[in-house]
Amino acid sequence: MPIRKGGASVDLQQQPISALKGVGPRVAEKLAARGLATLQDLWLQLPRQYEDRTAIVPIRLLQPGMAAQVEGRVEAVERGFRYRPMLRVALGDDSHGTLVLRFFHFRAAQVAQFQVGARVRCYGTPRPGQHGLEIVHPSYRLLDDAGDDALGSSLDPVYPAIEGLGPVSLRRLIAQALDRLPDDEALELLPRALRDGFRLPDGSALPSLRDALLTVHRPAHDADVAALLAGRHPAQRRLALEELLAHHLSLRRQRIAQQAHAAPALRKTALAGNLRKRLPFALTGAQERVFAQIRTDLAKPHPMLRLVQGDVGSGKTVVAALAAMCAVEAGKQAALMAPTELLAEQHLNNLRGWLEPLGVRVAWLAGKVTGKARAKVLEEVAGGQAQVVVGTHALMQEGVAFHDLALAIVDEQHRFGVHQRLALRDKGTVLRQAQDERPEAGDAIVPHQLVMTATPIPRTLAMAAYADLDVSAIDELPPGRTPVQTVALSGERRPDLVERIRKACAEGRQAYWVCTLIDDSDEVIAQAAQSTFEDLGKRLPEVRVGLVHGRMKAAEKQATMRAFKDGTIDLLVATTVIEVGVDVPNASLMIIENAERLGLAQLHQLRGRVGRGRAASSCVLLYQAPLSQMARQRLETMRETNDGFVIAEKDLELRGPGELLGTRQTGLAQFRVADLARDADLLPQVHDLGERLLQESPELAERVVARWVGGAVRFVAA
Repeated sequence: MPIRKGGASVDLQQQPISALKGVGPRVAEKLAARGLATLQDLWLQLPRQYEDRTAIVPIRLLQPGMAAQVEGRVEAVERGFRYRPMLRVALGDDSHGTLVLRFFHFRAAQVAQFQVGARVRCYGTPRPGQHGLEIVHPSYRLLDDAGDDALGSSLDPVYPAIEGLGPVSLRRLIAQALDRLPDDEALELLPRALRDGFRLPDGSALPSLRDALLTVHRPAHDADVAALLAGRHPAQRRLALEELLAHHLSLRRQRIAQQAHAAPALRKTALAGNLRKRLPFALTGAQERVFAQIRTDLAKPHPMLRLVQGDVGSGKTVVAALAAMCAVEAGKQAALMAPTELLAEQHLNNLRGWLEPLGVRVAWLAGKVTGKARAKVLEEVAGGQAQVVVGTHALMQEGVAFHDLALAIVDEQHRFGVHQRLALRDKGTVLRQAQDERPEAGDAIVPHQLVMTATPIPRTLAMAAYADLDVSAIDELPPGRTPVQTVALSGERRPDLVERIRKACAEGRQAYWVCTLIDDSDEVIAQAAQSTFEDLGKRLPEVRVGLVHGRMKAAEKQATMRAFKDGTIDLLVATTVIEVGVDVPNASLMIIENAERLGLAQLHQLRGRVGRGRAASSCVLLYQAPLSQMARQRLETMRETNDGFVIAEKDLELRGPGELLGTRQTGLAQFRVADLARDADLLPQVHDLGERLLQESPELAERVVARWVGGAVRFVAA
């Protein structure tokens, strides 16, 4: 079916805001600072809530906490000067009720407006005051007895504030922009063939984009306000669908661009098979499944782009080692990058133990490798003698040159900035020989990419955030792991925990005590790591206590963590810097101070530091009462389950996607309409629509992305 391009409407949509009445250079500059430059930007600047000014509520019927519009006459005016300026205006109406309007900031001209007998219409939320109900700083206007006092026919939108531009002015500009909305077909970017017969998950028909925009900006007085405020109205769902589609398309487009390049086809797996035979443990079913997926990807002549997610201790490292063997057997190199020296060193020890008996050379490159040792490593990496290279950010430095990097592995991918991950990939990117003219292979050969995270990501979030990646989950723990018992205790039980630590350390076990601050603070009720370290040292003189936090020098921090791993420290007092740390199987007790201040994902990561050995392990969530509703739900979830994927789903529900993923990596926190937790049920339809649009109308796909995402290049775990 031919698709209407709507060229004339494109010009109108991109018409600058300065074309509107009342927009001079200064106003345009303020709008541009918020990313509002065109009429289309104003159409998509959606209300955050609504005010119902379509009816007058009698003052006597006002309910505390429920916003309403009232109308009455001024009965009295009082201007106070005693402690601070205050203006109080008493309004009365035919219901024989009285309402006080209170202003803390006002001008003399404003006071003069409120003459006794003047007729006032105002809107606000009444609260109990000294003399009955009052509204603080209501929006209001004075009515002329002979003037037009007709009520509005639609709910009034309330838009996000823009510095230097009043809400009335912004509402007026958006109204002007809406008056210039083109007709349905000129505005639509989704082909009619895709829209016809489409149903939202609740079974309702898909509104046109024009109707959806007008409904959201100008809802009728009988509109379902509860649905609008909850973001569940069909009009909002229509807009959310297109916005999610735009983000999906931007990621898919990036994947297509990546896969236009070539990559070395790593088809040999004999070395990986030898490694499996030598391992002192059997792979779990989940590890087998994920490695099979990786092996299939690596055999293709296009770059693998795969995210492996799995709980702490699920065995991601050995899967990465097996993948690395596919590169080594092909005569090429693999690199593994971790965010901290300690974690990288842990990977180094594991890989050397597994790979060196196979004759594989594993090199180590970190900031502390200097002088002649560094020069030697760089020479081996450049010459290809170093077949697997393990390190930190040092792998990406300018002087590091690989001989033939075929597989780039990034652990704890969310802790790296986008450009850092791209820098490692680029170490293995080489331009194709001029004589190779295969158009499908692109102009470069790039390494396969494997990124790993111990923070389980909800399936719906992975569909949206990582549409440019294939996602695998290691959702099974190795046999023999003892589930960690989790309890929540009030801070008043600290003395009991001290005795519990004394007993555990006397039996030869180790413990963590995690604090959320480094120094004491009067503003936040939390025990600081420093004072906790000193206090526990006094109470437990027979216990060897160590301290680690983010402000320590790297060498000092590494030494303390190593001493804990080696068993020369019994109790480690730490901040959340140990969230991603070393494997200490002998540590069987985790105490998290002020657990109510941490998110579920972070609590789960910390809990994962114990339960790594054969001994029964415990995690104590020490909280400060009273608990907020959200904090209570988090602690209950931690007590009920050890399943990281269940916890991730709950975390998404409680905190939303922005905090879960972080805007640096994804930009997903910048959705205008969509909410990944609320709109997760749209994602399967978004996926299907996206694939059809890319196949049938790639030029329209480009315009959908431009409308919602803009022209900025988006990298997500690229």
